[in-house]
Amino acid sequence: MLSARSTLSISCLVLFSSLLPGRVLAEDASSVPTNSVSSPTSGFSEDWFARVTRIQAAQPRWITPMTTVTPRLEEEYRYDQSWETSSSGSHLTSFGGGKGLELIPFDNIEVILGVPAWQSRNKPAGTDGFADESFLLKYRILSANEREGDYILTAFLGLQTPTGSKGNTTDHYAVTPTIAGGKGFGDFDVQSTLGVGLPDNGSAPSGAGTPLIMNTAFQYQIVRVIWPEVEFDYTYWGNGEHAGLNQLFVTPGLVIGRLPIWERLGMTVGVGYQIALTDKPAYNHNLVVSVRFPF
Repeated sequence: MLSARSTLSISCLVLFSSLLPGRVLAEDASSVPTNSVSSPTSGFSEDWFARVTRIQAAQPRWITPMTTVTPRLEEEYRYDQSWETSSSGSHLTSFGGGKGLELIPFDNIEVILGVPAWQSRNKPAGTDGFADESFLLKYRILSANEREGDYILTAFLGLQTPTGSKGNTTDHYAVTPTIAGGKGFGDFDVQSTLGVGLPDNGSAPSGAGTPLIMNTAFQYQIVRVIWPEVEFDYTYWGNGEHAGLNQLFVTPGLVIGRLPIWERLGMTVGVGYQIALTDKPAYNHNLVVSVRFPF
């Protein structure tokens, strides 16, 4: 039997999915020829991938950064793993990093279905377990490929549900509206996001607050598949239990991709190392490895 928390999480997912514009379904259906004789299954898959190809052709061809969520629409499965050292000297290994399946179901829309990360700590004992579930909806407002201007502007809406185990959950629901954009200049590009976390206890003096979150990635493309980068991740708490505090991380990294595997299926791998630039950060050293399978 589902717990009350699981039932509420599923309800949030249904509500989250309902934010997709209803008119998109009608527009998508109207684009399918009425005299099609292909089977429903084959027709659906062929139409899906043709639509994804068309949608992605109208945006820049940059690679997804290590920590900054790209404003581009992607269709892939992503797995991250990180080895984090806290300021107190404890170690945490995150299997999956909360990443998961990324799909482009309709024009200008991407949905990310996160897979809860498994968190393993060296101390205290008995605190290993799954982290919270997360979802992300992207809506691409405008974009142009490298021939038309090489830019993009996208709105995000993130949802986090408190489904994690004790010691690995925030115990609160949170939504994160975000605006993201990017601009390319030849082989160089900048991708950036600006959002605010809105947990259900954000207004409480002892709550998590409503942090302002900004990530920016600077990338350079070398020999088609090699992308060295530097990213900056900044968070500021104006209220809540961390009021007045901020933290800034720099992440030098390298992403290689997209490497072809078979037909549409490819592979991208990346590695980055986060270093804290401010005092008293949540952690100081974090090695991150990312593997993605775009399709």
